[in-house]
Amino acid sequence: MKYDYLIVGAGLFGSVVARELTDSSKTCMVIDKRNVVGGNVYTNKVDGINVHVYGAHIFHTSNKSVWDYVNKYAKFNGFINSPVADYNGERYPLPFNMNTFVRMWSDVKTADDARKKIASQTMGYTPETATNLEEKAISLVGTDVYEKLVKGYTEKQWGRPCSALPPFIISRLPLRFTFDNNYFNDTYQGIPEGGYTQIIEKLLSGSDVMTGISYKEYLTRYGKNFDKLIYTGTIDGYFDYKFGRLEYRTLRFETEKLNVPDYQGNAVVNYTDAKTPYTRIIEHKYFEFGNQPVTVITREYPAEYHDGDEPYYPVNDAKNGELFAKYLQLANSENGVYFGGRLGSYGYFDMDKTIERAFALVETLK
Repeated sequence: MKYDYLIVGAGLFGSVVARELTDSSKTCMVIDKRNVVGGNVYTNKVDGINVHVYGAHIFHTSNKSVWDYVNKYAKFNGFINSPVADYNGERYPLPFNMNTFVRMWSDVKTADDARKKIASQTMGYTPETATNLEEKAISLVGTDVYEKLVKGYTEKQWGRPCSALPPFIISRLPLRFTFDNNYFNDTYQGIPEGGYTQIIEKLLSGSDVMTGISYKEYLTRYGKNFDKLIYTGTIDGYFDYKFGRLEYRTLRFETEKLNVPDYQGNAVVNYTDAKTPYTRIIEHKYFEFGNQPVTVITREYPAEYHDGDEPYYPVNDAKNGELFAKYLQLANSENGVYFGGRLGSYGYFDMDKTIERAFALVETLK
């Protein structure tokens, strides 16, 4: 059979594209090198608990059309992400808000107190003139919060000093002067009841799907039995690393089931000190308000990416930006080949932005 499209990658981006194309009467073959569909949003049930196998995924958006879209495929609960930070046994609410500040400083009671305390600790840095993440963080939250809740976690996550990281990375972390522990500022938020895998399976309904096969293996076995290609793997890998390898950070997950009803009492606890080797522990049952007699936890260990690892986070510094620009120029010259997803675009995108990008690609294909 000849397909209109071969889609490489059965993650969220590729699956949404497949759904939209099949709804437009196009034929799609979707392949994935993993043995499961869903990419990093894949969930697996363990004793009634939906485990986020490749890291926690909390859906949030202010785009009503995207929210309505995902709700066609699953019912979303009212989960609100309210992480806790652990610094050498001291516990602080996240994101940075008045609950954090009154816990951090005994003499802070009001938003005005907090602003004055932070202003006294900015060391002359400003968000506009900050040249790296350390300067940007200190300009926003002062030295106390930076040292306890930013520095150790961030340097573990990226494997680099904060002074060597670009300032925009800290912009993802909300800062507010109200007593509000909701991590996200978006209008809509939740977790699909029953996990994400069901959504992916519904999106892929109508497409042919093969797992456990890479793009090169597929070509060797079946040849070019498609008119157009949508590629969500690494863009440098597609071009056989012609200009060199883009840098990534990877993650190692250590998951275990515990025969206790509760381990940490919260879905997400971040470990912000430098000596703890993992960055956070996820307790999966709390994403869906579970009351099972057992629990499942996952520790996340960041690491430098090596060939054969799963690439998770692009290292968006100047050197990699220049290298990506070369690959993007090559990609734009490929006839009938379209790159997307976080690996094909060398970017880190929230799930709603991934869906928006999938919609945008499909529009260009019509």
